[in-house]
Amino acid sequence: MKLSVVITVYNEQDNVQPLIEQLHQALEGIDHEVLFVNDGSTDKTLLNLKEFAYDRVKVVDLLRNSGQTAAMAAGIETAQGEYIVTMDGDLQNDPSDIPMLLEKIENGHYDVIAGNRKNRKDGFILRKLPSKIANMLIRRLSGVHISDYGCSLKIFKSYFAKNLGLYGELHRFIPILAKLQGAKIDEIPVKHHPRIHGQSKYGLGRTLKVASDLILMTFFQKYFQKPMHLFGGTGILAFGLGIIINLYLLVKKIMGFDIWGRPILLLGIILILGGIQLITIGFVAEMILRTYFESQNKKTYIIKDIYLGDTAEKASKKRIKTAG
Repeated sequence: MKLSVVITVYNEQDNVQPLIEQLHQALEGIDHEVLFVNDGSTDKTLLNLKEFAYDRVKVVDLLRNSGQTAAMAAGIETAQGEYIVTMDGDLQNDPSDIPMLLEKIENGHYDVIAGNRKNRKDGFILRKLPSKIANMLIRRLSGVHISDYGCSLKIFKSYFAKNLGLYGELHRFIPILAKLQGAKIDEIPVKHHPRIHGQSKYGLGRTLKVASDLILMTFFQKYFQKPMHLFGGTGILAFGLGIIINLYLLVKKIMGFDIWGRPILLLGIILILGGIQLITIGFVAEMILRTYFESQNKKTYIIKDIYLGDTAEKASKKRIKTAG
């Protein structure tokens, strides 16, 4: 199968029918499947999906509301296409952009193409401004320069999509997760429409979640396979400063000065104890990392391809020709 379109839906009963009709029209002539992941909707979303689905639509019904990231992971795992598209189910993404994304990834040298909502139809204070700030921070800290991390409309080569490792609420950081796998990423302008039916599931309440996930992604990028470099380095620095402070105070004590109760004494003790703890955390993190890879037979590298020069048969013929 050429293409799988994964759409996560939660309480989108009024958007289901028009979205299915638009998908059917936009994907005509493309060997495809559409996977709607119903993330524990409490309205008529599931009933409408079953009623209006055409023959290439599959409905993945989750037992309970698991969150967008988990729902997206379930859809990607089920997908069978050579390429996988993700998009929202609120009609703000336009299905007519999908053929353009497919053409771009087929004709280019990229593994992921991300949508960029150039003319975003959302409120400025509650949606656009926080998004702009978040995008700027993510680009600066991650080094992955995508203009619009919040756009769900993306297309992946299947291999990269199925190895993203989506947990928690990391769907916002899919480009970074793909980059960690070695993916080449590009972006393309896509259409965006205002929400007509239903209520948005996004708001300012997600700001702290985005900030905490960004810290996690920064750690993944820089220290996931070498946590000792973070904890050990910081611990050695703290321990060393603590030793210097306490040696200084020891000299002052020998010279007859009273050092008891001085704040610098407490600082020195805290730095020494903190340094020991950080170094110990580094050891534990390294052991956990080794257990993670070895218990599941995972590798710390991914072989993209193996290119052969002359095959054994060609080499044999070449030797024969040389001998003749």
